Amino acid sequence: MSAFISTPEHLALRETVARFVAQEINPHVAEWEEAQRFPAHALFKKLGNLGLLGITRPVDYGGGGLDHSFAVAFAEELGRSRCGGVPMAIGVQSDMCTPALARFGSDALKREFLAPAIAGDTVGAIGVSEPGAGSDVAGLKTFARKDGGDYIIDGTKMWITNGMQCDWICLLANTSDAAAHRNKSLIVVPMDSPGVVRARKLHKLGQWSSDTAQIFFDGVRVPQRYRIGEEGQGFAMQMQQFQAERIFAAAVSLKSMEQAIEDTIAYTRERQAFGGSILDNQVVHFRLAELQTEIEALRALVYRTTELYIADPDAAEVVKLGSMCKLKTGRLVREVADSCLQYWGGMGYMWESPLAQLYRDARLTSIGAGADEVMLGIICKLMGTLPGRK
Repeated sequence: MSAFISTPEHLALRETVARFVAQEINPHVAEWEEAQRFPAHALFKKLGNLGLLGITRPVDYGGGGLDHSFAVAFAEELGRSRCGGVPMAIGVQSDMCTPALARFGSDALKREFLAPAIAGDTVGAIGVSEPGAGSDVAGLKTFARKDGGDYIIDGTKMWITNGMQCDWICLLANTSDAAAHRNKSLIVVPMDSPGVVRARKLHKLGQWSSDTAQIFFDGVRVPQRYRIGEEGQGFAMQMQQFQAERIFAAAVSLKSMEQAIEDTIAYTRERQAFGGSILDNQVVHFRLAELQTEIEALRALVYRTTELYIADPDAAEVVKLGSMCKLKTGRLVREVADSCLQYWGGMGYMWESPLAQLYRDARLTSIGAGADEVMLGIICKLMGTLPGRK
């Protein structure tokens, strides 16, 4: 473990998170998966009481004021959860809907929305994706027009994590007819505002315990003071939020992959076939060694990216390495889940097996927060390898 992320303070945080997962999440996973929902307000309040929802946020608003290495340690230990949906929902609160608010929001806006989110008194969501604009963020259609001192918002948001339970949403909307990268703003929208319709809870391939919604905004009026930062800067702010989200996605996957390997070692050691255990076959234990090596390489990449992020979160190298983290994670977690499931045989194919859980939950990693192909485009752009670029 890198020295910069394993100080006594980091280790104390890790122990707290690991204990929380063991006591407050894992015993309830089967129940929450079956219900396709977990009690977000109750769980987030427990996290808030431990100071785990605002680790890097300003102390003035109830945060811990720590650097991003502590957020990565938190995410890594959260990966001990025996499902993907609950860590995803928590990550939305800690690393996806609050970074821009904490960094660019007014003091009044932070006191009204950031402080309760850090305390776990409210549940937040991030509203970027639309039915016709997922990874193509510039192509979103939701519009917020000015009316006196207010915005009136019309549009649809899709695949919104925490969407059925959230109290507010950090919404990306067009606020002018300017160029696509300069016409968007981030606006905090209370979900009890007239005209907000939680249209339906979406039935997904995996991450069932995390409620995901389609949300309509029909003439929703909010004051312009709910805008985060300057008008027209929303696209740039959201791109910055994506860096924290991509680092989180990579960090939270590390221990879930390691758990899959540990579970597979234990299962294949006991499973007998053709006069010996499955684990005795060289093809099996060599393959598990290869996968563990890949996980350690990814961990090193995550830690290096984190160090650079602490120095300058907007640096081009952070964008490039963060995209590499996300790309590598999405592909490696599928590889680990598929390879390990194979060694479980028929038991691995059962819905309730931990490998089946990882197999279906992890598939989202290559889609959310920018698909693999978008990550490749970003990496190529920053390498200067796109056609016509030097």
